[in-house]
Amino acid sequence: MIIPWLVDDAAPLAKRRAIAYPRGQSASTEGRPGMEDYKTSPFNALPPVVIALAVVIMGLELMFQAASMGLLGGAAGVGWRLDAIRDWAVFDEIAAYMRARGEVLPGELVRLVSYPLIHSGFVHAAFVVVFILAIGKMVAEVFSPLAFVVLFWASAICGAVGFVALIDSPYPLIGGYPGVYGLIGAFTFIMWTEARLRGGNRYRAFGLIGMLLAIQLFFGLLEGQFANVVADLSGFAAGFALSFVLRPGGIARLLDKLRQR
Repeated sequence: MIIPWLVDDAAPLAKRRAIAYPRGQSASTEGRPGMEDYKTSPFNALPPVVIALAVVIMGLELMFQAASMGLLGGAAGVGWRLDAIRDWAVFDEIAAYMRARGEVLPGELVRLVSYPLIHSGFVHAAFVVVFILAIGKMVAEVFSPLAFVVLFWASAICGAVGFVALIDSPYPLIGGYPGVYGLIGAFTFIMWTEARLRGGNRYRAFGLIGMLLAIQLFFGLLEGQFANVVADLSGFAAGFALSFVLRPGGIARLLDKLRQR
């Protein structure tokens, strides 16, 4: 997948793949099937920013798992997850309280960026990490590490805002799915742009979000609540919209358009 404005430089292919021959090995082995793959760890293909985000999320989940089994924190460790949800998750009641009082409590705003790190259990966290590794890899190969971080957290914040503004939910918002959906929005933007350049069907780029939305709506009907669907779609919309600015050269293009006005 080659998009002109996504290519940052014209470095040789060998440099991009970081191909190096071990001592005593000649370039003649290059053509041997599987030789390079055998020597290279599959984790080398993942951008460091993607690995870092996945490690933080899974590391916290493993800590909660160890605490629940009594391996950390003693007897108090069993309640660490519930304490974290109480102190760091997004609650509609808190947002309603601030709206009613007409004031913003800065200490409560931290919840907008802390809730993606807290999950309901190992399976919840594992699925988030899998999406981060899969979708995040493709996004981080196009966007800069800083843009990747902004995409994830800004989408998570927009997901939380959509959650408290559009839905009156009795349940807290936790987990990294709104941020993940922001990455899906960025991936959709990449596919949409490529289809536009190639003259293909641009609507096919929205196939992934359409499939995920159908699955979520199905489970929403079974569970009788759609609060998470609203948060995730808000995150997706934020990720897609931010991609226009965060893409390589996007800020410069935006400033040029503003000057022209």
